[in-house]
Parts: sequence; C-alpha cells; structure tokens
Amino acid sequence: MRVALFGYGSSGEPIHAPLIAATSGLELAAIVTRDPERRERARHAHPAAQILDSAEDVWQSADSLDLVVVATPNRAHAPLAITALEHGLGVVVEKPFAVTAAEARAIVALARDRDRLVTVFQNRRWDGDFLNVRRLVEEDELGDVFRFESRLERWVPEVAAGWRELADPAEGGGVLYDLGSNQIDQALQLFGPAESVYAEIGVRRADARIDDDDFVALTHRSGVHSHLWMSLTAAQLGPRFRVLGSRAAFVTSGESPPQPDQHESFYEGVVEALRGEAPPPVDPEDAIAGLEVIEA
Repeated sequence: MRVALFGYGSSGEPIHAPLIAATSGLELAAIVTRDPERRERARHAHPAAQILDSAEDVWQSADSLDLVVVATPNRAHAPLAITALEHGLGVVVEKPFAVTAAEARAIVALARDRDRLVTVFQNRRWDGDFLNVRRLVEEDELGDVFRFESRLERWVPEVAAGWRELADPAEGGGVLYDLGSNQIDQALQLFGPAESVYAEIGVRRADARIDDDDFVALTHRSGVHSHLWMSLTAAQLGPRFRVLGSRAAFVTSGESPPQPDQHESFYEGVVEALRGEAPPPVDPEDAIAGLEVIEA
C-alpha cells in the first residue's frame, strides 16, 4: 500500500519515515517537504520515494496512493486530513489529532461518510515503560490503583524557533498540546474517562510566549487520580512514571525500560486496518477525548 508522508521534520524524518519504510505491506511512495536540506536528506534516506513540493502534487496523484500520513505543524493537521479523505485516501494524523475537538469530530464524520480509515499516531501507547505499567495495572499487580503520576520533562532553557513556540491559538503550540496530549492519552487508556480536570498552565522562560511548564490533574470516573507534569524547564528530571496502589507501587525513570518500545506495532495495525482485518490501532474517538481534556 502506497503512502505519502506530509512533513519531514522532527517527527516525519526520524519516526514516521523509518517506521513506514520498515513495515511489511507499506511503501513510502512520496515525501512532501519544501525545505532544501530536508529534501536532500529525504532523497538520500529514501531514494525510491518521490520528493514533492506541495499537497497539490499529492492530490494530483491520489489515484496511485492508499494512505496519507500527516506529520506537519499542528495547524495543518485538520485541513490535510479532510482533503485526503475527500480524495478517497486513508489518513494517519500525528498527535494532537487537531487543534480543537470540533475539528477532530469533523474529520471523523467525513471518514465515516467516505468509509475510509482515519487514525491518530499516539505512539507512546507503545513505549516500553508504558507497556510495563499497563501490564502491571491490567494484571492487578499493584492492587487498586489510586494515583497515577506521569512526567514528560525537558531542559530547554532558551526559546527555540519554530511553530511550537508561537502564541497564536490556531498553531496548537505549547507543551500541553505537544507533550500533554501523549500523557493524557495514556492516562485515559489506563483508567478510563475523566470526570473533572484541574490544571496549572505556566509560562516560565523569559522570552516564552506559550506554555512551557504545566501540571494537569484528572479525576477519572473509575476513582483514580492522574497527576501529569509536562515541562521544558526541568533542570533535573523527575520519575517518568509513579503508580501507587493498595498493595504495591511502581516507579520508573524511563531511562532503562524493562521492555523495548514497540512503536512498529502502530503501523502494523494500520496495515491490518487498511485490509479490513482489524479496527484502527488508535480509535480517533480516543483522541477526541484527549482534546476535550486539553480544552477543559
């Protein structure tokens, strides 16, 4: 199945392109990027793929494609996904699914109307350390879990160039969208829907224009409390996960996960879904629930 990849930046180049190329049943047929240096790197790493300038180049050859992967800045997620579906193509969208839950619902409605695949790259569901936490919870190794703590922290004291640092809400910048969308998805996967949300949204760096140090607390309908930290201002990192239960607790730094990451499982699931053999590897309704938490 032939795939066009939109974007060859921080997720397209090191993550999506290699995973697509390595997945049996998928062919990386085209990469869309205008940046001259990225085009050269893409040409060198994936010589069989066409290197295209624009989305229009993809739509003109839509009949020869099966799937579009959207790994662009967040602003473009919804428009590209909708246009791909209108051209009869399946779609994988990098997280966050869209900038608003309303945009995400529109994508899902169109996919259902056109009977096409749409799924969201919540790849951290397949992180080795998270898989271990999930196993411990599902096998009741910790007893009744009452608190789940998650940290995705970085030390980036200087504001970098790029759309993630732009204050325009339409960009979907800041750490809540960038890192928090992963953590919220993991918490909802483990413990079910949230019934209340509390957050502290911080702008710490002197030149920052968007949130760079946040805390989110979820109370799940199941009774579990999830405490999620996401930051670009952590000079010393806290534990990746800390899970407290009635019988035992689990703490991990994330540096040496007890089992390897299994991110390749996502695209293997995409192949099965395209063939009609399985549901999407990530239900887009799950991503909508995560956006509703961000909006709350």
